[in-house]
Parts: sequence; structure tokens; C-alpha cells
Amino acid sequence: MAFDPKLQRQIMGCFATGVTVVTTRYGDHITGMTANAIMSLSLKPPRIVVSVDKLSHMHESLLQGKCFAINVLRADQESTSRQFAMPGPKDFSGLPLTVAETGAPVLVEALAFVDCRLVEILSGGDHDMFLGEPVVGEARDGEPLIFYGGGYTQLALSNGQEGIP
Repeated sequence: MAFDPKLQRQIMGCFATGVTVVTTRYGDHITGMTANAIMSLSLKPPRIVVSVDKLSHMHESLLQGKCFAINVLRADQESTSRQFAMPGPKDFSGLPLTVAETGAPVLVEALAFVDCRLVEILSGGDHDMFLGEPVVGEARDGEPLIFYGGGYTQLALSNGQEGIP
């Protein structure tokens, strides 16, 4: 008997995650997607993974671009997350952007970013796992945007401080 995908989604919704916008570039084309299916795979050698639906536009863009940046969103960037979660072409106008080393767009106002070269692609059912080699990155001060139970929430700080409203 196959495991119910709805139950899998419900169970995994109990796992709080940060929220990122993964970006790439090939030629003059830039695109991005909201993602929380990312992870640090290895420190030696450094490897970071982003999981992407094989039928998505982003999948083909990553294959063409051979690079990606993972932009970790701040607590006040929910609208950016929603913007890049929508299907279809992505509008980067109004977002301050830069590039680091690979040419993938970096969101200037993100909490953190890591710029990666694509080094391997592994199949994982209806998604592929894009393994990146980090080449440059930065972490900044601030609070992360959190996704839990199908919605955005804030981090409850353990040092007595309150999270950002």
C-alpha cells in the first residue's frame, strides 16, 4: 500500500523550516523560486542541496545555468517569499540585487546567502536534488522567516527576547 502523499505533507508540515529564494541565471535570463527543501549536505567537501520539481520551470533553468544562490529570507520578507512561490515568470523589479561569483542573483536584503556552482544532480522521485559547491556566502544579523504547519510564523527566541512581529 502506497503512503498517502497528503499525510506526508501533513507530517512534514510539523517540521519548521526557514524560507529561501533560490535564484539562477543563464545568459540574460534570471529566475527564482521559494524553497524550504534545502539542506547542508556536507562540510568536507562543502555541498548544499536544493530539491526541485522536475516539471517546474526552475528545474530547466538550473540545468541551463549550472549555478544557484540560496537567499535566506528575513522575518519581514514574507511578501518576497509569496512572490517567488507563484508559478510563472518571476518579477525581480524593485528587489535590490547583486551577484557574487557564479552570476546567480543575490538578494541584497536577505538574511544570508550562499552562491553555489552546480556539481551534481541526483534523482529523487518527482524531484531532482541539485548539489551545489558553495563558492562564496554571507550571514547577516536579523531574524529568519519561518514556515510551519502550512503558514508563516515567527521564531520564539530562547533568550527572553520576542520575535519580530
